[in-house]
Amino acid sequence: MKNHRSFVLLFVLLLASLTTGAPAPASLAETDWPQWRGNNRNGLSSETGLLKQWPVSGPKTLWSVSELGEGYGAVSVSGDRIYVQGTRGEASVVFGLNRADGKTVWSTALGPKGNERRGNGPRATPTVDGDKLYVLTENGDLACLRTRDGSSIWRKNILKDFGGSNPGWLISESPLVDGNRLVVSPGGRDAGIVALDKMNGQVIWKTAGLSDQAAYSSCIAADVGGVRTIMNFTSAAGVGVRASDGKVMWQYRNAANGTANCTTPVFADNKVFFSSAYGTGGGLLNLTAQGGEVKQQEIYFTKEMKNHHGGIVLVNGYMYGFSDSILTCLEFATGKKMWMNRSVGKGSLTYADGMLYLLGEDHTVGLAEASPTGYVEHGRFQITDLGRPSWAHPVVAGGKLYIRNQNTLTCYDVKGK
Repeated sequence: MKNHRSFVLLFVLLLASLTTGAPAPASLAETDWPQWRGNNRNGLSSETGLLKQWPVSGPKTLWSVSELGEGYGAVSVSGDRIYVQGTRGEASVVFGLNRADGKTVWSTALGPKGNERRGNGPRATPTVDGDKLYVLTENGDLACLRTRDGSSIWRKNILKDFGGSNPGWLISESPLVDGNRLVVSPGGRDAGIVALDKMNGQVIWKTAGLSDQAAYSSCIAADVGGVRTIMNFTSAAGVGVRASDGKVMWQYRNAANGTANCTTPVFADNKVFFSSAYGTGGGLLNLTAQGGEVKQQEIYFTKEMKNHHGGIVLVNGYMYGFSDSILTCLEFATGKKMWMNRSVGKGSLTYADGMLYLLGEDHTVGLAEASPTGYVEHGRFQITDLGRPSWAHPVVAGGKLYIRNQNTLTCYDVKGK
């Protein structure tokens, strides 16, 4: 009888979470990857019990689909769905896929496809927020959709509405949900970054005095001494704006280059790291709250982390990322270089259960220890060359590894036995 009552109580609690919008139990949430770079936009998965060594041929393939068209965006995973952007004909599209087998449940066209010599189609990752999905295309079409069927709640174009111009390699930003705000970077006059009401798309604030063109990075949000702060990399600087009203609190230009600033900022312990390639490097800033504003001061600048667009993860005080084409480990607090290794070549990465999941742009997938003592690899395998670099970041969720490569999405079993 006691076990029966426990089961009933668990069922009621779960039903309540689904119907009231209350958060699901942590054990369920941990199996999801609901936005760009995961739950906390830091590229870290909290999952455990994953494989520590891959077979020679790589982990087991569970399914693969090849109907996504063109694009470089990663997937978001939530509940029984996977969301990913791609193309269909001349349209930029978002797909809702069945998580169990990758089959398309619905697809929604958002606007015209962007064409660019380095690759056509979208670059961003959809953002899941409860029963809503926020999607930004390569041409600035922003949509709020229902997750159940892809139907539209509201839409706008951030370039047209805020006077921005599309950067040379097309918009690559993944929208940020922060409380009631949806934050994006149109790069218009006095609208470098804007916050919209996530329910209806109405403007909450624009960044007066910040007119930097958009780069290719995505915003993060963090609390600094009680001040909620939005941070992003524009075409000219790393910036911090106050989340409540969009006030520009600081700009940091040392880590920016004049070609392409792509890497999402890395935040921890009231510090933030910005990094870019093209011979530039990265800088760590100390952030302090004073009188309701956040100020920055550079702690160090290093040439040892020139990250292009493959991202950086911070694990137990050490950063891992590709400096140009070489995988590099730096101590976060000091910038001290711990090691460098050519690994899978220039690529992107994600962290889970003590390991780095690596995807080289030349179509090699690798598994290595996240350890400051040295590079130790535990398996690699090749994926098909589809004529474009493999630039979409790998995703680990629910014991599965998801690799998007142009029109193809493949799901691998990486759960330990």
